[in-house]
Amino acid sequence: MRQAKVGAPAQGCPLIRSLPWFPWLAILLIITGLAVCLACSQLFSSNSYTGSPKATIIDQLHSSQPNDELITQVTQDLEVYGFTVDVYRGSEVTVDLYRKLPKYGYKLIIFRAHSGLIEAEGQKRLKTAIFTNEPYSSKKYLAEQLNHKLPMVRVGEDKAFFFGIDSKFVMESMKRQFEDTVVIIAGCSCLYFDDMAQAFINKGASVYLAWDRSVDANYVDAASAYLVRRLCTEGVTIKEAVSSTMIEKGRDPTYHATLKYFPPESGDKTLKQLISTVPQCHDTSINR
Repeated sequence: MRQAKVGAPAQGCPLIRSLPWFPWLAILLIITGLAVCLACSQLFSSNSYTGSPKATIIDQLHSSQPNDELITQVTQDLEVYGFTVDVYRGSEVTVDLYRKLPKYGYKLIIFRAHSGLIEAEGQKRLKTAIFTNEPYSSKKYLAEQLNHKLPMVRVGEDKAFFFGIDSKFVMESMKRQFEDTVVIIAGCSCLYFDDMAQAFINKGASVYLAWDRSVDANYVDAASAYLVRRLCTEGVTIKEAVSSTMIEKGRDPTYHATLKYFPPESGDKTLKQLISTVPQCHDTSINR
């Protein structure tokens, strides 16, 4: 048997030492890229991101003014567009639900809720508040109450108090960021001032739609359903959808409220354009 010369590679073995350095660099970059993609895909899964967009209807009014026909109609229109839809009703509408909304990955959120203007703490100015259905307690959420993020709200002088949320709660207590979410408030006076609108936009929403004064429940239900249908099934811009809703349904007959949107530059975009950003990797150590 002949022996191989010292230093010569055995027959069939790859000449590893003969490869130049740059193929190894390319291989390293490919492996690194695959690892990053895998990490991103796992993160999207943990953030509830899926291949189809998600929407939610938060029906805080269900306990006092239920409208199941409306919820069914709006859900169907959202599903026709391609959304998967979650509905939260009555006692499910809590402070904790509002706190976690950005974590759920919704691309469209509809609040069917009591809302309005309340006095800012110790000041004469007013601010916007959205109701939860969680009864007020002086013993809960003490830090947030002390920091004026959870106002006491009620619908009348003889009614019980509930927790509400304000713009400070949206900015400081909601977990993580929205990712170009469309927000529709079917309630009173949520665009009389732009404090709540600006908070949602700063938190990552792409557009915020609401009425500028008080609204009657029957009117705002019908107008909101029409607005959603225009956005979801006809592919019109925000400006066109708002304009046609006001033409078809008019201003609120009792309080003369008008549907508006914020910010103004979102008016020329369609629903598809407003929610279609490509997800990005985020630092999972933040706001978990």
